[in-house]
Amino acid sequence: MSFLSLFFDVEGKNVFILGTGEVATRRANRFLDKGANVVLVGSNIDSQLVDKGAILKSSDDINYLVDWCDIVVLASGDRELCDYVSGISGDKLVNRADVPFDGDLIVPTSFFIGDVEVSLYTHGKSPLMARELRKKIQKTITENDIFEIELQDYCRQILKSKLQNQKDRKEILYSILNNDKINELINNNKFTEAKKYAKTIINKKIREI
Repeated sequence: MSFLSLFFDVEGKNVFILGTGEVATRRANRFLDKGANVVLVGSNIDSQLVDKGAILKSSDDINYLVDWCDIVVLASGDRELCDYVSGISGDKLVNRADVPFDGDLIVPTSFFIGDVEVSLYTHGKSPLMARELRKKIQKTITENDIFEIELQDYCRQILKSKLQNQKDRKEILYSILNNDKINELINNNKFTEAKKYAKTIINKKIREI
């Protein structure tokens, strides 16, 4: 297998989904939530999808939709029809929910913890274990970890405005990450004080350079 994990900007992209069942609905919601234009072909669609802007078309429009779209999602129980659409998709990106490795685009399970987005894929071996691993990861990443990300971003923005040298910025960021006093402040939920102290460290380090 030659799949590579990527984050792909789908805002404004046209997505044709063959199917209107549970899997097709999940796919549609994910693309709609990221700003894609979504058209489905099937019997009927959830009112929530309509509210988000999804459009339902008939099977007579399939050839037109393949030409129109950037991404094809095959999530129908009709294997013969999925094979047909896959065959006419040419160089379009195709996600096959029925036979993932026959397509060239995988849509893994994905979730947020604060600003951290985590995607999990077991290469089709166990969707159940993907859900179990999700639970473990959600328990492992703490509120303090999320604040550490916010603190690092806060410090990076200050450093970018004051230091040209990327290596110097990186060393300062590491010193903040490993600073005992900052870690103590974070552990005691004193986030404002941690940011103030981090800024003090930055100013001191810059003067020393």
